[in-house]
Amino acid sequence: MGLRIDRHEVSFLLEDSPVVRTPSSPSGACPELTEQRPVSRASRRTWRVVLSLLFCLAFATFLYLFRALLLTGLAEWWVVAEPLRKVDAIVVPGGKPELRAVEAVRLFRQGIAPRILYMDVKRPRLVELGIVPSEGEQTRRLLLSNNIPESAMTMVGSQVSNTHDESLAVRTWVSTNRVKSILIATDISHTRRARWVFQRELKSANVEVHVWAVEPLDYGVTNWWHHEDGLIAFENEALKYIYYRFKY
Repeated sequence: MGLRIDRHEVSFLLEDSPVVRTPSSPSGACPELTEQRPVSRASRRTWRVVLSLLFCLAFATFLYLFRALLLTGLAEWWVVAEPLRKVDAIVVPGGKPELRAVEAVRLFRQGIAPRILYMDVKRPRLVELGIVPSEGEQTRRLLLSNNIPESAMTMVGSQVSNTHDESLAVRTWVSTNRVKSILIATDISHTRRARWVFQRELKSANVEVHVWAVEPLDYGVTNWWHHEDGLIAFENEALKYIYYRFKY
């Protein structure tokens, strides 16, 4: 005999059987996921600060470990180092005659140029009082004491006070002399600004401007940051170069 279930019995069983219902959750999300709390904004901000500090510490460590390489490379980029070539005149900028004028003497003896130009620098109060000789006179004496003939030296300008004044003084001199090229003998930190302003002012005169970098006795490209004079020189020249680019 087969088992027969009446449809009325099926209806009865379905009505009496318990229905299992699961708790509802918003948007159909799992209950376990809704119980997790999102990371607060304060926590994210704290992690960003920590990561920023770690990055700064790593960067500072890198700069310290490779400071010699970085600072040397920076100086090598800044200093204008041109090959030595023959020119019509060697220019001695004002200031540091014991460095710039002495180098001009050495270049003159090598036959780089037949003439040396030096500046009539603005006279300070001690010079006006007759206590000390002017810088122009000091440079003249230095050249003469190194056997440079007076006929091979010329003082240019009138009370010049900066590199721009010196470039104008040289421009005035070359306008009445057959000069096609000059060489500026100056210290390493000054080379970039000197070349820029002299090229700018002598461009109309069709004069080639070259620069010869002279290292001071106390420091050079590879150790300038170890000496106070080197730090001051490069810092001042960087600021002056920016100032010149805006002003001229």
